Amino acid sequence: MAILFEIRVRARKILPTVLAASVVGYFGYHALHGERGFLAWRELKGDLTVARGVEAEIAEQRLLLERRTALLRADNLDPDLLDERARVLLGYGHPGDLVVLRPSPRPVD
Repeated sequence: MAILFEIRVRARKILPTVLAASVVGYFGYHALHGERGFLAWRELKGDLTVARGVEAEIAEQRLLLERRTALLRADNLDPDLLDERARVLLGYGHPGDLVVLRPSPRPVD
């Protein structure tokens, strides 16, 4: 009987410490590995870096296209660019040009 009483007394003294350690462990684990934890934050930070790189590349492509379209405006028409676009769209070439014909892809049935 004395042993059972001693176990109860010690359990009552240890139980709050064990519960507190369990709660701290639970929140600590989720602060590191949770959906919004530290590791998820690092992954999102890496994704943000990649997205900013893609954004810079797209902005550069946009500037290039804006410059090319500005050359095709009526008030600022570049004859060389106009000649290039006309030959590409109409399929024309100069007598000395080398033309490489590629077979067209077959339609999928």
